[in-house]
Amino acid sequence: MMATATKSRSKKTTGGVKLQPLGDRVVIEREEAETTTAGGIVLPDSAKNKPARGVVVSVGDGKLLDDGSHGQMQVKPGDRVIFSSYAGDTFQIGDQELLLMREDDILAVIE
Repeated sequence: MMATATKSRSKKTTGGVKLQPLGDRVVIEREEAETTTAGGIVLPDSAKNKPARGVVVSVGDGKLLDDGSHGQMQVKPGDRVIFSSYAGDTFQIGDQELLLMREDDILAVIE
């Protein structure tokens, strides 16, 4: 039963690598930053703020509870979320930049 839930939660990313976070961790793909202002000024990479929004790529099994069971995750793959600016660890797979963070660092789900 648990193996089936784990398989359905992971998603393939570039390069055919499967990511399955552990516990209450979540893998997020950050949304692209705006490259031009409302007035039409093109911003260089150094002037862009990294958005604190993204899409959930995969989720773990949930936080391990005192009784040995796993708590249910509140987000699922495909959810668009807002997270705190300095949350998580950034890593690269191929040309894709991903974030690994705890579910607690996610502030809201965008519907």
